[in-house]
Amino acid sequence: MMGWLAQHGAAALLALRRLAIAPVNSLLSLLAIGIALALPAGGQMLLSNALHLAGTSSAVPQISVFMAANAERRAATEIESRLGKYGGVKQVQFLAREETLARMKANPGLRDVIEVLPANPFPDAFVVTATDDRPEAMEKLAIEFRQWPKVEHVQLDSAWVRRLDALLKLGRTAVLLLGALLGAGLVAISFSIIRMQVLTHRTEIEVSQLLGATDGFIQRPFLYYGVLLGLGGGVVAWLLVGAAALWLRAPLGELVQLYDLTLVLEALDARDSAVLLGFAAGLGWLGATISLQQHLRQR
Repeated sequence: MMGWLAQHGAAALLALRRLAIAPVNSLLSLLAIGIALALPAGGQMLLSNALHLAGTSSAVPQISVFMAANAERRAATEIESRLGKYGGVKQVQFLAREETLARMKANPGLRDVIEVLPANPFPDAFVVTATDDRPEAMEKLAIEFRQWPKVEHVQLDSAWVRRLDALLKLGRTAVLLLGALLGAGLVAISFSIIRMQVLTHRTEIEVSQLLGATDGFIQRPFLYYGVLLGLGGGVVAWLLVGAAALWLRAPLGELVQLYDLTLVLEALDARDSAVLLGFAAGLGWLGATISLQQHLRQR
């Protein structure tokens, strides 16, 4: 067991020395991999912040129930009682027609128009917050409320929820697609770099083979080289995404304040960071493996 660990430790140290021998080439390779990985990682960061904003936003989908204009207050009281006892209703807010009229008159642009009307044109209304705010569940409630007596109109405010869900799904798909495409590019980069390493150390490999070294012993330093290359690129990508989050935090904060929202742009959390580094190291290993397998077949 100790011998196996010593062999892997020696292979990892050899891979580190090979990275350090050509610092300029290694740095450029790490930058290329890091920039490629920073794009999907940045997309994941923005998507996570968007999900957080959607979850903490005070705006919730609601159902507006409007009574008929000629409905008496007794009918509105009955509907309010019925809404309060309904299973899928979480909260009910009653908007008396007199309150609505007073609020509209407070608007300078509407005061003159409303004052010439012979009677109050606004009906009694209810703002209903559902227990289940999924669009399909709220649509079922709206259909039920439309059948109640003296209910003239039911307005469902879940359209924005559907648009938000669609945008988030599109964002997830775009991040996955971008990650797959750039991941393939990272494998290609690792393949080319390991290929050059194999050609550079061809004489050393041939001598090792003459001395009886196994393919596993020969491949091990190159595999570690690919893993370290991918892992280093993942660290570069993590630093780039963190720097971008700090740079964008202030202007984005000013933007969301205009919409009465609170959002502090956060960099990748621990889980996403671990996924990024593991993904990068795995792709580096995959590129090295493909390159070495091709070399062995050609040999």
